[in-house]
Amino acid sequence: MSDNINIFTPSDDSGIELPLSDERVAAGFPSPAEDYASLNLDLNRELIKNPASTFYARVSGLSMIDEGINDGDLLVIDKSIEPYDGCLAVCYIDGEFTLKRFEKHKDHGLLVPANKEFKPIKVTAENDFCIWGVVTYLIKKV
Repeated sequence: MSDNINIFTPSDDSGIELPLSDERVAAGFPSPAEDYASLNLDLNRELIKNPASTFYARVSGLSMIDEGINDGDLLVIDKSIEPYDGCLAVCYIDGEFTLKRFEKHKDHGLLVPANKEFKPIKVTAENDFCIWGVVTYLIKKV
């Protein structure tokens, strides 16, 4: 089909809070830097709004590279979010998981890749299909 997705359950027992500067990082002209961080940030609390329905998944494949989603990137997926037209979704179709943009059409759905080498997948009533979850964050190594 296309990509494989490995799904993981997040652990909230780490209790690690990392320092967070209360100054924003300028992407234009530099701003005066703070010598210390005055706030703490727990990435689980920041990234996971619905712990019981949130999962991580590691991307395997290249079908979404034109959206900046690469092999090995980590997704945060929330199963409690109602899928909507244009959402980035982890979908289960005919026995496989795949990551695509979901387009809702009158009589079918369309799973749209972000790589010209992959074709969109038309979803009809004949497919074993569900949107497993909506991607809320992309975590990537730079």
